[in-house]
Order: sequence, then C-alpha cells, then structure tokens
Amino acid sequence: MSLFPLDDLPRAPAALVRSPVTARLARRALTLFPLVLLAGWAVVDWHAVRDGTARLASADPRWLPALVLLTCLGWVNAAWVRQGAVPERLPAGPLLASQFAAGAANHVLPASIGAHAVTLRFLQTHGIPLARATASLALYSLVKPIAKTLVLLVFPVFFPGVLMLSQLVPGHRTLILITAVAATGASTVCVLVTVVRPLQRPVFGFVRTALTDARILHTRPSRVLALWGGAAVSPVLQATTIAAVGGSLGLQLSWAQVVFAFLAASTAAGAVPAPGGIGPVDAALVFALVGYGTPLDLATATVIGYRVLTVWLPLLPGMLVLTALVHRKVL
Repeated sequence: MSLFPLDDLPRAPAALVRSPVTARLARRALTLFPLVLLAGWAVVDWHAVRDGTARLASADPRWLPALVLLTCLGWVNAAWVRQGAVPERLPAGPLLASQFAAGAANHVLPASIGAHAVTLRFLQTHGIPLARATASLALYSLVKPIAKTLVLLVFPVFFPGVLMLSQLVPGHRTLILITAVAATGASTVCVLVTVVRPLQRPVFGFVRTALTDARILHTRPSRVLALWGGAAVSPVLQATTIAAVGGSLGLQLSWAQVVFAFLAASTAAGAVPAPGGIGPVDAALVFALVGYGTPLDLATATVIGYRVLTVWLPLLPGMLVLTALVHRKVL
C-alpha cells in the first residue's frame, strides 16, 4: 500500500483550470488584449499617426467617397478570398466582420500572424478542424504571392508604354537577399522534417490534408474564382487606393504607373516580415514613385496618407470588433 495515495494528492490546478471563474477571467483578458496591443502600438508610432493624419486632412475632399469605397472593398475582397480557400460555406456577415478584425490584428503583428490567428480561430468556431483550417491558411498564403506575381508579369503586356521597368526592377543585391531568405526557409523546413522524426508524421499528414482540400476546391468554379480571382484583385485594389490617395494630393502619375509601382515594390519588399508590410513596402513604394519622377515629399505624403486611410483610421474600430467577436465567442 502506498504511503501517499493518489486520491489524497491536491487537485487544485485541475480544478482551477476548469473553474468558470478562471475561464471568465481568461476570456476577459483575451477581450482586453487587442486594446492593450493597440495602445502600445499607438505610443510607439504616435508621430507617424499625427503627421499622416495631418497630410490626409489636406487632401482634396472630393476624393473621400472613392477612398472610403475602395477601403471597404478591400475588406470584402479579403473575406471573398478566405471563403475561396475553404470548401464549406461560411456565414457572410461574421466572415466579413472577422476579416475586418483580422486586418487590425495584422497591422500590429509581423508576417500576417495576427490575421492568420483570427481567421484560424474563426474557422475552428465554425466547425472546421484544426488541420483543415491550418491547411486553408497555407493555401491562402501560397496563392496570394503567386497571383500577385502573375499580375506583375502580365501587367506590362497591357500597359507597355507607361512602365519604366529598368527603374522599378529590384537590384541584384535585393534579388539575392530575397532568394537567400526563401532558400533558407525551405532548407530549414526540409532539414527539420528529415532529422526530427516525430515531425514527419504530422507534417506529412498536414500535406495530405492540404492537397486533398486543394483538389476539392479546384473542382468548384466558384471557389477557384474566389480564391485566385480575389487574390489577383487584392493588390490591384490596394494600388488603386494608393492612386486615389495620390490623386487627392496632386500626384500626376497614371493609374497604371501607380499599380505597377505598388506591385513591384510589394513584391521586392515582401520577403521582409513586418507588421502589415509597414516599413519595407512603404520605403520600396516611395522609391518606385520617385523613380517615375514624383517629388520625394509628394511620394512620401501619398504613402503615409494611404497608411492612415487603410491602417490607422480603421485600427481602433477593428480592435473593437475583434474584442466584440471574442466576447461573443465568435472567435
């Protein structure tokens, strides 16, 4: 007979985990976390928020309806692409709200971690298993750069006379850096899967799940259109918003020039993980606009104005929506 019966051992930790009070406190903490994250982000980037808002306030107000419409269409398109990556039919309203909240989370965490976390939780709460939800995110992440690259390659065919490829194509060092980052990531994954045997089964299982869902999706024309069409429209829609912001500030470039400048800049800087692409993409876009002959201050004002419109102004409402979705257990 044991001197220390198992029944006599304290079970407080398990009881604490299952306690309704603990669960309620944990949910309140998760509810407040987005607002705390927003406050910290605003303190760090306060000067950019203030200066960018002042620049946007000086824009031509006649462009305001178009700017608001384009910004809203961006969220609708994001929800459309997410639906295209899942065979099941998702509720349109909650899906759109989740993508509005995911956009806010995406701008405070690097490499789309925030948006993916929100979407992953949304898919799970709507009955999609973790493996298939993760496969959906992987498919979405794979399709987006492929679609953008295809648009980038096809665009000069339709607008050959207005594009200055020699000034916008990344330099040799940038191309080498992008290639090195991609090769390092792929090599690391291959080595880990090969050396760490416990990883092989879940990784291969994930790959099988992803391939199965991808095959099913590509037998449905509506899903193919949503996934690939939405992914191709997304960068063009973003660039059109930038062109509208530039037009309101007096930018003299054509729509095609701004679109191609954004495609080239975002492709070149996309290998650098930054919150929502802020930083590397902004710098590359300013450089691309200047390459077309735009004054540096106007190019900078255009990019900052775009960030104010699409990131900073929707950030607080987006975090409030995220908080509400967590509180209502939609996430």
